[in-house]
Amino acid sequence: MNTKLNSLYRKKKGSFLGLWLAFLSCCLLSVSAAASKRPNILFAFADDWGRYAGIYSSIDGAGTVNDAIRTPNFDRVAREGVLFRNAFVTAPSCTPCRSSLLSGQYFWRTGRAAILQGAQWDSSIPSYPLLLRDAGYHIGQTYKVWSPGTPVDAPYGGPRYAYEKAGRRFNNFSQNVTAQVANGMAVQAAKEVLYDEVMRNFQSFLDDRKNDQPFCYWFGPTLVHRKWTKGSGKALWEIDPDNLKGKMPKFLPNVHEVREDLADYLGEIQAFDSALGLMLKKLEDMGELGNTLVVVSGDHGAPGFPNGKCNLYDFGVGVALAARWGGAHGGRVVDDFVNLMDLAPTFLEAGGLVPPDVMTGRSFLNVLKSEEGGLVDPRRTWVITGRERHVAAARDEYLPYPQRALRTKDYLYIVNFKPDRWPMGNPYNIEGDRSPSLNDLTDNTMVTFMDMDSSPTKAWLVAHRNDPEWAWHYKIAFEKRPREELYILASDPDQVKNVADNAQYAKIREQLNRQLITELKRTNDPRVTGDGSTFDNPPFSDPIR
Repeated sequence: MNTKLNSLYRKKKGSFLGLWLAFLSCCLLSVSAAASKRPNILFAFADDWGRYAGIYSSIDGAGTVNDAIRTPNFDRVAREGVLFRNAFVTAPSCTPCRSSLLSGQYFWRTGRAAILQGAQWDSSIPSYPLLLRDAGYHIGQTYKVWSPGTPVDAPYGGPRYAYEKAGRRFNNFSQNVTAQVANGMAVQAAKEVLYDEVMRNFQSFLDDRKNDQPFCYWFGPTLVHRKWTKGSGKALWEIDPDNLKGKMPKFLPNVHEVREDLADYLGEIQAFDSALGLMLKKLEDMGELGNTLVVVSGDHGAPGFPNGKCNLYDFGVGVALAARWGGAHGGRVVDDFVNLMDLAPTFLEAGGLVPPDVMTGRSFLNVLKSEEGGLVDPRRTWVITGRERHVAAARDEYLPYPQRALRTKDYLYIVNFKPDRWPMGNPYNIEGDRSPSLNDLTDNTMVTFMDMDSSPTKAWLVAHRNDPEWAWHYKIAFEKRPREELYILASDPDQVKNVADNAQYAKIREQLNRQLITELKRTNDPRVTGDGSTFDNPPFSDPIR
């Protein structure tokens, strides 16, 4: 009897063991498959969005513009992922910045894609979306990727990867919502019409995906770019301009007109954030959020303000940046310096690809996967930024305003290679019978100082240029600058006191200059190789058609 029982037990034990081993094998295979499953990539990229988000108020301290803005969805990405204190663009101009980001290289290495007006894409330059596509990713984009430039959106594969059949009205958010409200629609209902457009475009992209194909989606609305509806910050988002009193950087006149302009800018950012939240919820409902690398940022600083867009000060090149992913340890604030050209190799590495050697950007996937806060990668202590031609800055000659800058934790050092030129373009029509009206300056960028977008702030600055109380702000915005600028960030965070000529800082200035020029030469910047005039000559200086 005992022999029969033992025999039966041994048979069952073998059966149970076999089932257990089979189950364990399946689990290991599933874990292996999950570990090897390539992540989706959602890149939300707002035009002209600088370093403004509610969560920055909590890490920078109260008393700044970030006190007035509410971005719960960006803040969520930051809380559940990584928030970057020190994120910068390579160029504070749309097309050069995007050329750099898409190629993973400094903008000056992208040929005619290094300028805004007259940009052309060189198809021999690898771009991360097309490399991911060739590796099996489903790619797509909505609204703005790379423009103006030809061929249209070339580094993203052109219009065939655009998902915009539901429309492009979200790009003019405040204008469309205000118009609907004027026709009797409630504010929230008018907003929902545009949110619905965003989600129908996103859904059409998702519907085109094959099976479990990983996706790479670029959401690039232009609503944060000029021009938005005057007063919309308060009317649509309850952002009171008076709450900005005493919180604006020193180079902005602390007057109602400028505060209202800035409040309207913040309102457009909040609209972008609302759309981000809808996409996050969609991915969550699909069960895909955990396997999606979500990165949120902007392409440079605020348009139509001094020291913003087209400037190498922090207000022009500093941007918000947060990243969330199931493979990243969340709740961290990092001090590592990131240049947005680093996104291309980061996306490629996350997708299982080796970034091409030609890329000068460095993947920060190691920072995302770390468990540490503060400075994670000890090599990430500086970035270099620059600019060449934006619009026709010197209308008659079509010449750029060439600059390069080195930004470290303690210093901002800028070289203006052509200090005889006007940084925001020539002051056409400022004096005399042809002096532009306030409406001209508010609505027509090309009327004067063409590298600052038209705006109420621009109009106010020009109107008060001879007022002793405000002339300093006008000079900060428009007047010629010396060849070298140096700012000590601990004592001058707004970067308004240039100490480059101060003998006390001579050694620091020389050290920063060596570091900057060494990197420019290493990466073959045409501004410091040969005779340094490449960007001043055709085809870069060709007239605008």
